[in-house]
Amino acid sequence: MPSSEQRAEAADWRFTLEQARRTPLSPGRRSALLFSHGSLTVRHYAPRGVDPQTPHDQDEVYVVERGTGWFEVAGSRVRFGPDDVLFVPAGVEHRFVDFTDDFETWVIFYGTKGGEARA
Repeated sequence: MPSSEQRAEAADWRFTLEQARRTPLSPGRRSALLFSHGSLTVRHYAPRGVDPQTPHDQDEVYVVERGTGWFEVAGSRVRFGPDDVLFVPAGVEHRFVDFTDDFETWVIFYGTKGGEARA
């Protein structure tokens, strides 16, 4: 049986979309912070109309929850939809375009500033 400390920490092991929708945006950010551990952060991003983001200083992974559209990254353009996983290396220009009004994605930032080396 888990200890009371382990049970208390269990809330930090699972994150729901409903919880993400209720979490306020971080000051100066366009995404809501749900979790951080070391260099890892998990955020919820749901832009409306236009995606004005600029390159980030960490590698990132998007896990699309809802919506469809196009993802532009490093001069390429790919379609995206629910359950797609999209990767962006640190410092690379990217954005979502022509996306539906219900678009929502998890954003996972990790690693050192400048990104990790390719294996």
